[in-house]
Amino acid sequence: MPYFDILETRDPAVREAQLLARLPELVAHAKSQTAYFGKLLVRIDPAAVTSREALAQLPVTRKGDLIELQKENPPFGGLNAKRPSAFARIFMSPGPIYDPEAQGRDYWRFARALYAVGFRPGDILHNSFSYHLTPAGSMLETAAHALGCAVVPAGTGQTELQLRAISDIRPSGYAGTPSFLKILFEKAAETGTDISVLKKALVSGEALPPSLRTELAGYGCDVLQCYATADLGLIAYESPAKEGMILDEGVIVEIVRPGTGDPVPDGEVGEIVVTTLTPDYPLVRFGTGDMSAILPGQSPCGRTNRRIKGWMGRADQTTKVKGMFVHPGQVADAARRHPEIVRFRLVVGGTAGRDEMVLRCELEAQGEAESQDAALAARIADSLQATTKLKGRVELVAPGSLPNDGKVIEDSRSYE
Repeated sequence: MPYFDILETRDPAVREAQLLARLPELVAHAKSQTAYFGKLLVRIDPAAVTSREALAQLPVTRKGDLIELQKENPPFGGLNAKRPSAFARIFMSPGPIYDPEAQGRDYWRFARALYAVGFRPGDILHNSFSYHLTPAGSMLETAAHALGCAVVPAGTGQTELQLRAISDIRPSGYAGTPSFLKILFEKAAETGTDISVLKKALVSGEALPPSLRTELAGYGCDVLQCYATADLGLIAYESPAKEGMILDEGVIVEIVRPGTGDPVPDGEVGEIVVTTLTPDYPLVRFGTGDMSAILPGQSPCGRTNRRIKGWMGRADQTTKVKGMFVHPGQVADAARRHPEIVRFRLVVGGTAGRDEMVLRCELEAQGEAESQDAALAARIADSLQATTKLKGRVELVAPGSLPNDGKVIEDSRSYE
């Protein structure tokens, strides 16, 4: 069977309807069963959250918020729907941020990604993701067990011991970072160790540039990547078509303008915001801080879910101007006051000690006269000053002239 289950080839309209049908219950559960969402969604009627438009009206909780939330209400900041002792594992990611894993088969939903790589019952997975406090090792191990695969819990480091294990046990494939897979192959060539049994790999945790994928393919290993976080589990994964990452069937993904909760049109770069459908640790509009964009069309592999381009940088573009922090949300608030603006970008320039702000704006339609454009630019400048408490110039630029890279703030200052 080429697909993990029938969900992967659903009619897109059916998938969307089925996902959205679960939203009211999920929001109601999060509101009634968690302390955090009980406060955050106090004025929200869950029964009314039946569309993406309604979902977009809910506030975004960002990964960066978790550190303070968990300090105030340890260990999970009140986002958990069951007591900590009822979970199977509790992890500590850098920050620190504490992440729970609930009981159950393939809790993190990685089996789908392993299946796309080619893992099947009876295979052996050499798992080089970390088992120390962070969840990556457990994510892949529980997924492999759900598929009926045995696991070599290799973890990180100890390269020579891992080479010995691969040579002796002869696993079917690898999971871990692409850079460590390269180290294994290079060290194997240096020592004369045969690890040619590694024909397939699922990698994550860092970028996989085309040059590295090609280099690993030269060792006879077909490498696919996936995108996941310690809070959410699997979000998207590659199929053998290697044309973008296909969204997991257990999440609702939005791409929003950085610093806001406003969805951007398909194809435009923005922050990945995810709503999970898991009851134990329900995350409603969780901002990952990572950027991507929705790809048009469907994958040639036959899976019908939407696709993202993959990881395209970080969304937090907060910068200091004249000693004051300027946040993407402040710039977006200024632009939101003027419906004529369809895209914008704050460029912070000048030299050290002489900061300058220029807000460049694409308009829906060109002004009828230069005086009208000048008046609009002045009004936008007033809005920018009102939201940031700093003065800046406004430039009205031609439609399509601003780059589609998700940046709301560009720091182009020179410190030489």
